[in-house]
Amino acid sequence: MAKRIMLMLVLAVVSAGVLSGCGTVVKEGLGATMGPKGTFVPIRPVAPADESRPLGEYKRFELGAFTDDMGGKVPTELLAHLPGGFTDALIKKKLPNSPGGKTLLLRGKISHYEGQGLVWGMLSPIEEVVARTEMVDKASGKVLGVANCVGRTTTRVNKGVAKKGIALGKALAAWIDARYPKEGR
Repeated sequence: MAKRIMLMLVLAVVSAGVLSGCGTVVKEGLGATMGPKGTFVPIRPVAPADESRPLGEYKRFELGAFTDDMGGKVPTELLAHLPGGFTDALIKKKLPNSPGGKTLLLRGKISHYEGQGLVWGMLSPIEEVVARTEMVDKASGKVLGVANCVGRTTTRVNKGVAKKGIALGKALAAWIDARYPKEGR
């Protein structure tokens, strides 16, 4: 019930913004509804063709170690929010999570973390985190692919360390989803 009321409130604010011509209100309203964003850029692709779906044999996806490759500049809170964002994104994409299934492990190093200072934060709400990530077959240890996974917040309602952790989790799930078969979910 509370989610429905919140959704109606967000829609009312977005509608008011559209009617008044205020693009910022619309963007912030959509940002509150959609949350932070996650994307990926393949470095060493899992498969040579975009339409290939080689991850169908995996029935479980786990996070391995994600480390700070910036000399201690990555807030530890970010890594605390990463697993929840990852799990939620896997559920939304209807990817399997079978305890006994073949497991794919994702691990990485955070190579870029950008927070906002007071002045820049008033001018632009964009914040991001980038992790060089490996997809690894857990049983064999074989690295299947490498990508830069990017968690980004583009609205003021999504600013902060926790939201960037959630966004990075979304990026990891998006990478799996791009190479996982659509049928049978």
